[in-house]
Amino acid sequence: MDFFTSMNVSSSALSAERTRMNLISSNLANAGATRTPEGGPYKRKDAVFAATPVADRFARALDGAAGKELHQVEVMQVIEDQNPPRMQYDPTHPDANPEGYVALPNVNVVEEMADMISATRAYEANVTAVQAAKSMALKTLDIGK
Repeated sequence: MDFFTSMNVSSSALSAERTRMNLISSNLANAGATRTPEGGPYKRKDAVFAATPVADRFARALDGAAGKELHQVEVMQVIEDQNPPRMQYDPTHPDANPEGYVALPNVNVVEEMADMISATRAYEANVTAVQAAKSMALKTLDIGK
């Protein structure tokens, strides 16, 4: 694997984790939204990741000849959580149904915070990999001096 391929793999992971962090932020920001333009409460969103082969044909041919295939991560789709909304009794709320219950988003703040920590750690790991690749490239350039 060359320098640019390792940077491409790490940058794909950084982009995927940034998308995940944006979705988590959106979920936390809308944790109390009972009304959306689509109607009903906000529905939690999550990213689906998939490993896809690296797009560089030459590197794929070399890696394929060596018996290994290199993959990068991509966000395949953003899905809405299909769990039902939380029902809370509050007859004074403007969005309460005739029985006095309000449909709240299916967002669990504790779960979102744990996902945010996980996404942050994955992002940091990829930044470390990029820095290590950059350091190796700079050390290689120093050899020629």
